[in-house]
Amino acid sequence: MSPATGTPPDTGTGHAPRHHGELLQGVFRDTEGRRCAGLVTLPLPGPGSTATFRRRPGTPPEALTVTPADRTKAARAAALAVTACAARRGLPPCGGELGLSGSVPVGLGMGSSTSDVIAAVRAVAAAHGLRLAPGAVARLAVRAERASDPLMLDGRPVLFAQREGRVLEVLGRALPPLLVVGCALGGGAPVDTLALPVREATEADVREYERLRGLLRRAVATGDAPLLGEVATASARRGQEALGHAEFGTLTALARRIGALGVQIAHSGAVAGVLLDPAAPGDPRARVRDCLRALSAHGIPATRVFTTLPTPKESPHGPARRGRDRQARPDTPRRPARLSAL
Repeated sequence: MSPATGTPPDTGTGHAPRHHGELLQGVFRDTEGRRCAGLVTLPLPGPGSTATFRRRPGTPPEALTVTPADRTKAARAAALAVTACAARRGLPPCGGELGLSGSVPVGLGMGSSTSDVIAAVRAVAAAHGLRLAPGAVARLAVRAERASDPLMLDGRPVLFAQREGRVLEVLGRALPPLLVVGCALGGGAPVDTLALPVREATEADVREYERLRGLLRRAVATGDAPLLGEVATASARRGQEALGHAEFGTLTALARRIGALGVQIAHSGAVAGVLLDPAAPGDPRARVRDCLRALSAHGIPATRVFTTLPTPKESPHGPARRGRDRQARPDTPRRPARLSAL
């Protein structure tokens, strides 16, 4: 947490990014040998959530409103952040007004709730004249929503214990270059994660997750995009044991046929991606077009094309097109998203 000086500004703004599901998710061991649920997300360039918080000094802390009113996790995060930040500043906690906006569809596994939560925490901190360290933001996020994506780390490839809000391993500085053709399985219908079957990981499962972790570590360290694709596909296949998307077999066969590196999915949603190597021989635009045609031929709706390059640009039609990020629609207060919301 940054040093606090002067009078708090009363109003603060916070931002948080989004992601495109996971490259790896499973159960791993920490440095003490303890089992931990963990994940590695695939960053998605472009805007996520923005929050504005206006403190109301003199009002009780429970007098906190949020707009839109259904963002209950973000409201809970703001209340927790008010208590922490007021204590840091030596002020009595007070109520306030939290406003949220953004372009992250709900229920597709793109980190919508975490993006809201982190933006809210950062806005509350800014309204108190503070900047919270990523670890402090992570702890508040987990308290607010029980499990959190690592969006407070702003895109660094890490293995993150989502239920504990801590980094299990920093995998490296950046992911290998990838072209990702995003799509939506299950017609883009939101996934009810609470209804998914839960199976306790066996020792064999943990050994396999640790094997994949080691391969991913090597892929990041050496910039090996094909190896990363192998890990993501293996993790996606394991994720389908719970998700059971009918199109998953078609998606993996399609990826093999067009010479893709593999596929990745959201382990808690409908988002998926076909991973292409931008350094492969030939025109990457042609490979993207081939992938889009193949997805269309199999009735799998494409959503976006983006890269993991240092200054990525996302386009609705591929990397050849420059311009602003394609926004999710409708651009209104968030509601459960189907394909039309992508």
